[in-house]
Amino acid sequence: MSRLRVSGRQIVRALQKAGFFVIRVKGSYHFMRHPDGRGTVVPVHARETIGPGLLSRILKDAEIDTGQIQDLL
Repeated sequence: MSRLRVSGRQIVRALQKAGFFVIRVKGSYHFMRHPDGRGTVVPVHARETIGPGLLSRILKDAEIDTGQIQDLL
């Protein structure tokens, strides 16, 4: 996986383009779900980027690979 420097807000927008929607927000955590049942949680903290480990976990939960997320960003 290449070193993507993305914020939580950018990940939320990219996942929405992929068909996910926000089902609820608790604090700064956005719980997202796809109509087929896939789901993930994305932290949206101001001025912070998502680390590589957390990004890979979000993409694994969403069943999206790095190439797809780069196209959606």
